[in-house]
Amino acid sequence: MSARLDTNSNSQARGMIFVHSAPAALCPHIEWAIGAALNGRPTLTWTAQPAESGSQRAELSWASPIGTGAAIASSLQKLGRVRFEVTEEPSAGSDGQRYCFTPSLGAFSAVVGVHGDILVPEDRLKHAVATDALGGEPIYKGLERLLGVPWDEELDVFRHASEDAPVRWLHQVV
Repeated sequence: MSARLDTNSNSQARGMIFVHSAPAALCPHIEWAIGAALNGRPTLTWTAQPAESGSQRAELSWASPIGTGAAIASSLQKLGRVRFEVTEEPSAGSDGQRYCFTPSLGAFSAVVGVHGDILVPEDRLKHAVATDALGGEPIYKGLERLLGVPWDEELDVFRHASEDAPVRWLHQVV
């Protein structure tokens, strides 16, 4: 689904939605949530997710105004029993974003630079160092959490179980 609300390419972003697993009964709700964020009706192709019996998976490429990735992730997160990733590529004047959600870990978000690196804000790094210094979470665990390692570890099973799934690319070429 490609939603184009503004023809000024400087205010547009592109990204991907990966619904790694969702109960079949939630699939229509997921489509409605994505459609509300994109101001359109997406058509997702649902396939069985072999990593979790009875669950479905889908992928969708999107193009819409900057900030749409956050709106999509927020809408999907409210559904609770969905494992997903939403990416928003960096664009002129805007860093990229990555959002992940799993029912067991909750939400993760990160700023992504133009080269695909996760950019961790200084205050979050200082907090991780202080927590370690005060006898809390060890610094390496804090850094792993800031980089999304626990989410990647949980989602990897679902990513690899769906390597043969089709991806629908819907970018408009100008």
